[in-house]
Amino acid sequence: MTSCKSGKHLFILSGQSNMARLDPSISFTPTIEDKYCKDNVIIIKNALGGQPMRRWYRDWKSPVKDKFKAQADLYDSLMAQVNPAIEKAKLKTITFIWMQGERDAREALGDVYEESLLGLYDQLSRDLGRKDVNFIIGRLSDNGMDNDTFPHWTKIRDIQVRVGESNPRFGWIDTDDLNDGMRGDTEIHNDLHMADEGYRIMGERFAKKAIELIEKND
Repeated sequence: MTSCKSGKHLFILSGQSNMARLDPSISFTPTIEDKYCKDNVIIIKNALGGQPMRRWYRDWKSPVKDKFKAQADLYDSLMAQVNPAIEKAKLKTITFIWMQGERDAREALGDVYEESLLGLYDQLSRDLGRKDVNFIIGRLSDNGMDNDTFPHWTKIRDIQVRVGESNPRFGWIDTDDLNDGMRGDTEIHNDLHMADEGYRIMGERFAKKAIELIEKND
């Protein structure tokens, strides 16, 4: 049911490869615009494959002294898109959608992931001057459940669910069924990245969860 009331709804999508490969125009944007109307929606996606949390969160701290350092350049590039887009907008709601964690799982950085994930949310909220930002996390798929190549895979999955269920404005989506099927002419199973249809479904799930949080907290 479309609701064309006054006020803009901002949706910020960020993360690494599975967010970078998501085309919002296929399912996310149509679902959101069908609900809130095109003129009332601002959608910004800024994502880059293979990137760790420390490239978004300014206060990220390495669990191993001097091994890694925070450099929040990807967050800066994200905000360089967000700020001009909302400069003259009267924002009714803001929803932050995050699909990331593979790199941190590979580098065994799960011990600082929860603090960093919540810190990133707080950082964005402060920078936008809002205490009512909705937050949706795409949980890592079932690709690395053996914790072999990605030693902290299941740890980060558990953190993502715990954070997603820790606040009425938070939520998470399941992606375990999205990395099976066809990608182009190739059949994949439990792949690191999603199938073609998987990305369509992922966009739709993000949109539906966003609408759920907005309606619940409106």
